[in-house]
Amino acid sequence: MMTSRIKGQQGFTLIELMIVVAIIGILAAIAIPNFLTYQAKAKQSEAKVNLGGIFTTATSYFAENDTFSATPGQLGYAPAGATKYNLFYGNNGAGGQITAAGPGAPVGCNAALTVAPLPNMLQGNFTAGAIGSVDAELAGCDQWSIDDSRRLVNNYNDVSS
Repeated sequence: MMTSRIKGQQGFTLIELMIVVAIIGILAAIAIPNFLTYQAKAKQSEAKVNLGGIFTTATSYFAENDTFSATPGQLGYAPAGATKYNLFYGNNGAGGQITAAGPGAPVGCNAALTVAPLPNMLQGNFTAGAIGSVDAELAGCDQWSIDDSRRLVNNYNDVSS
């Protein structure tokens, strides 16, 4: 018995499949690091939003009391939900800490760390900060600060570009 080849039956060769797999691998090698960077930058927006909320709350307190709050308790700001950043207001260390990073937050930054610089507050100004880890590295923490002039500064950028 003879087997005949069906007319028009075609397929891919092993070489063609290997070329396609190599192209997909190259595209993935380029895309994944970019995706991780964009993901970390999106996490940084949490710090910006929370510091903007602290700024708004502090300026409202100033409008009512003609001075900035001396303590986070007087300020009365609390972010919604769990945060990836430790938030500070007014001074360095745990005394000025508004909130600690919530459960599930990236490791590498703890509540004992301070945001630099957070100078001592004077009568007519304030400083607030946020510190957290936004990437998988254990070394280095992302640090942000804002002052009464609404000057938002990224003191240490933990996002590799």
